[in-house]
Amino acid sequence: MHDVRTVRAPSMLRLAAASLAGTAIEFYDFFVYGTAAALVLGPLFFPTFSPVAGTLAAFATFGVGFVARPLGSVLFGHIGDRHGRRPVLVVSLLLTGASTVAVGCVPTYDTIGVAAPLMLLVLRFLQGLGLGGEWGGAVLLTVEHAPAERRGLWSSFPQVGPALGFLLANGVVLGLSATLSDAEFAAWGWRVPFWAAGVLALVGLWLRSSLAESPRFLEIDDHARVPLAEVVRDHWRLLLLTAGGLSIGYAIFYAVTTWSLAYATERLGVGRSVMLTCIMGAVVVKGSLTPLMALLGDRYGRRPLCLIGCAAAALWMFPMVALLATGAPLPMFLGFVGAMLAFITMFAVIAAYLPELYEPRVRCTGAAVGYNLGGVLGGALTPIVATALAEQGGRVPWGVAAYLTTIALLSLGCFALLPETRPVRVAAAEATAG
Repeated sequence: MHDVRTVRAPSMLRLAAASLAGTAIEFYDFFVYGTAAALVLGPLFFPTFSPVAGTLAAFATFGVGFVARPLGSVLFGHIGDRHGRRPVLVVSLLLTGASTVAVGCVPTYDTIGVAAPLMLLVLRFLQGLGLGGEWGGAVLLTVEHAPAERRGLWSSFPQVGPALGFLLANGVVLGLSATLSDAEFAAWGWRVPFWAAGVLALVGLWLRSSLAESPRFLEIDDHARVPLAEVVRDHWRLLLLTAGGLSIGYAIFYAVTTWSLAYATERLGVGRSVMLTCIMGAVVVKGSLTPLMALLGDRYGRRPLCLIGCAAAALWMFPMVALLATGAPLPMFLGFVGAMLAFITMFAVIAAYLPELYEPRVRCTGAAVGYNLGGVLGGALTPIVATALAEQGGRVPWGVAAYLTTIALLSLGCFALLPETRPVRVAAAEATAG
């Protein structure tokens, strides 16, 4: 049998780089919708609503993508556990890319009426379906090739992909905002980032065309017939705890990148370009520190970093909201950086932690479903709940801070109930598996 520990660093670097590029492209597709929802989709597709109600409706279509992600992880997890990790990467990228391009082609409400938001809803669902398969396939292909003592480091490469995708999506929007008038941006400029997804998808398919199948998958003699059934029957507690633990990471990320963008531009009168710059700066810090945090996970374990990240999030949510309410660029940036540091302390090690918690025969389904259920709990609801809570408060939306702190404490409790997966012990277990 192939020994995963014999994979050499140059081969791992090529594999990790291809996984990173693919996740960056797919998350670009997903994030560009969130930015558009915060800035323009409300008035264009829900013009009969009040400004706040229009934003809430746009965020509701945004949330549909998160609801679809667990379904995508079930669908593509089944493929990954039955037929291999590699096919998942190709099909999920095609689905996400095609649906994103299509969003840029949807006529507005003024042109086709209620069919416009319905089309958005369907396409956002397809986006989420594709992304639900992407993370599991990319992470497992990297993790299962990597030497056990460096799984955290190598699996952090696809975890940098979301940061790059976010920066690319918002960089395109920022560039368009700086060069177009508000009328031009609303008329056609917002569509350009969606059309660009087609080119990016082709690049991603080319990068992934030469990837080899996971050696751990090839070693499995008895593949699960219905992976989801095994996960629910044998690992339901693990599934719920990982979803609950990850929810604060999603809540932080989308509170910073989506809700705060809408809140500051609509309620505080902060310029769109100023907000995008502050948020993007914080995401740069997050992406840069991901490999370092992953190395710490290899050295000290996954669970301690998850507990530290949750505790830091619980302590920082009130200061972050207070700094946001100033409307001043530097305080807002510092608030976002603190939140992103708490976030990446957890999520840098998750790509290694979740696969190690599941046995290889159901790993693609279990890890991906747990990861994406956390997105429903933390990512889908946060922009909607935070917008509603902020509308009820004064200039400083303390209700949002309380909401995020509560999620952080719940996530802390979930991680406290999960076991550690020491790399050496996991390697020994896998050496006797199969």
